[in-house]
Amino acid sequence: MFDPERIDMIMALRGRGVSDNAVLRAMELVPRRRFVENVHAPQAYDNRTLPIACGQEISAPYDVAIMTQVLDLAPEHKLLEVGTGSGYHAAVLSQICKRVYSVERYHSLLRAAEARFADLAINTVVTRHGDGRYGWPGQAPFDRIIVTCGVRAVPSGLMEQLAAGGKLVCVADGTLTVTGKARVRTETRDIMPMSLPPIEAGKSKAL
Repeated sequence: MFDPERIDMIMALRGRGVSDNAVLRAMELVPRRRFVENVHAPQAYDNRTLPIACGQEISAPYDVAIMTQVLDLAPEHKLLEVGTGSGYHAAVLSQICKRVYSVERYHSLLRAAEARFADLAINTVVTRHGDGRYGWPGQAPFDRIIVTCGVRAVPSGLMEQLAAGGKLVCVADGTLTVTGKARVRTETRDIMPMSLPPIEAGKSKAL
């Protein structure tokens, strides 16, 4: 269905420097409106965070776009996402790479995201209820890892699950960073200031 507000969002992202056509196309294909609460549907394509269940939020479109662009994804990549949330970012990522593995600590958020994936015929996202700080060892190594919540420093445990030549993108101490893993050493590059809700410990049993 043609959605002029979604097209306006894409044009705004281009205007702010998002230049990767694969990222822009992915965000054009995924209806953000389907990932927000009904009461917030009129603001679905505004460049703002919006509240979702369990006291969490869906990231602003620009943050989703720039983090995805920094990942430098290719179709053959296998990716780990820490923090499924509403499922929106995973849905965008799934339009670019072959397989997305996504970990979420809140069971109810995960079930809702899975329902959205099913409704939109997205079948390349594999989900798991767990503590994202520990990644998904059974599926490692990953070509790319993205952490969709703030951390104090680049997570060394997740770096161990990254394939040689891979990249990990996260917001560490208020800065969007990309860390590349070479065979001999790793190198972290700061991209820009960014704020995300801090990562939470453990796996929620009540929600």
